[in-house]
Amino acid sequence: MSEAMERIVDAYVKLRNRKALEDMKDHRQRLVTEIKSLHGVIDVRLSIRQLEDEIAVIDAGLAKLDAPTAAWAPALGLRL
Repeated sequence: MSEAMERIVDAYVKLRNRKALEDMKDHRQRLVTEIKSLHGVIDVRLSIRQLEDEIAVIDAGLAKLDAPTAAWAPALGLRL
């Protein structure tokens, strides 16, 4: 997995920029769909695997945004 992608996702999580994460995920999902539709002599498995790995990193970032943070957890009656 690309360290660069992990850093980008971490930055968006820190900024709480859900839209940027969702846009990145949507774009990669479209690329996977397009690449899978290619037929020919090019082996696209590595590209698909890389995009799917990046989607997993983005999903993990989105999950962090969904998780309660220490700042607002007490208001919800949660203990972290």
